[in-house]
Amino acid sequence: MQHADVGPLARLSQSCNRYTEGLLLVLGLTMTAVVILQVFCRYILNYSLFWSEELARFLLVWLTFLGATVAYHRNMHPSVDVVFRRMARETRSRILCFVHLVVLVFSMILIWYGCSFSYFVRLQITPALSLPKWIVFTIIPVSGVIFLLHALSFLTTHGRSNPFRSDAL
Repeated sequence: MQHADVGPLARLSQSCNRYTEGLLLVLGLTMTAVVILQVFCRYILNYSLFWSEELARFLLVWLTFLGATVAYHRNMHPSVDVVFRRMARETRSRILCFVHLVVLVFSMILIWYGCSFSYFVRLQITPALSLPKWIVFTIIPVSGVIFLLHALSFLTTHGRSNPFRSDAL
């Protein structure tokens, strides 16, 4: 995706991915600090932080969903491409389009059901942190929007750039 002739959608996708990677760094460091603090308090001070396990779990959920979007943007999801690489260029192009269309549909499902679920739990609060649960579960539609943006970017740049670059799928 590092071409000079990328369109505005591809630039938006790249920018969104950069911000997502920065957020992943912050979330990962925060989760690490919380877990280290909990271990220190539990085994050195003999005092357990009641909120740390719940916060670490929520951070892990956010890291997972956002990390999946970054992996998709970078074409880093696990794949078996032995057969794919031996196919004709036209067949590979069709398969790439199909994959991105599937991701597009999947992202719309994430957005729709993620919003529905977040609305469903809007009045519930988490036990230890007393946070509204909708805040925790908004990562589902947010990651769906990011997936949608990346899929649209891949589909629109597919015709303008080389879809058979080494990092494709």
